[in-house]
Amino acid sequence: MRVVITGCGRIGSALATQLAREHHDVHVVDRDPDVRRRLPPGLAGRFHAGSGFSRRVLEEAGAGCSDALVAVASADNTNLVIARTAKETFRVPIVLAGVHDPQHVGLYEGFGIPAVCDAAWSVHRIHRMLLHRDLEPEVTFGNGETVLVRSVLPHHLTGRRLRDIEIEGEIRVVEVTRGGRSLLPLCTTTAAPGDVVTFAVAAPALRRLRAFLDRELGT
Repeated sequence: MRVVITGCGRIGSALATQLAREHHDVHVVDRDPDVRRRLPPGLAGRFHAGSGFSRRVLEEAGAGCSDALVAVASADNTNLVIARTAKETFRVPIVLAGVHDPQHVGLYEGFGIPAVCDAAWSVHRIHRMLLHRDLEPEVTFGNGETVLVRSVLPHHLTGRRLRDIEIEGEIRVVEVTRGGRSLLPLCTTTAAPGDVVTFAVAAPALRRLRAFLDRELGT
């Protein structure tokens, strides 16, 4: 997975270190070249000194061919602008942003950008969101026997038939959001980059779905 992180503060540097340790292709952007020292030696060559506002700097960091971008600079406005540029200009499939002021969360979500509020920030939480392990039920039915969950599909599933992800009686694909538009998949529908899929899952099979998505990511 290729990930661009803008902001090399406490969160950005720790997240970059963890992802690099898992052999993901990580590139870090920060306007202060001195913060490079927060990164392990193996990441030093993938540090890009410059402003995340700059499209040139984002291009040099590989935003145009990245699987994800995480904006965790020290200012909310900076993160929002960078996240929107990644999503709308570079068409990055997965974009996450850090928020210091909880009142700004709704603004981010209005642009379709998942936001992690400062009060709940942690490297572990962003890591789980980034790698699709955080499959929290959005809707439950009956006494919780069946749940609906949504997840951005891992890059390695691109081109696979969505039907191949299903397990009879346990996991069913019921909806796909692609390019901002919702569709009901046919038996021949294949996964495309950036697809957000809604699964109907038997509650005991949630762990199986998590494990399947993790395995496809190679993590």
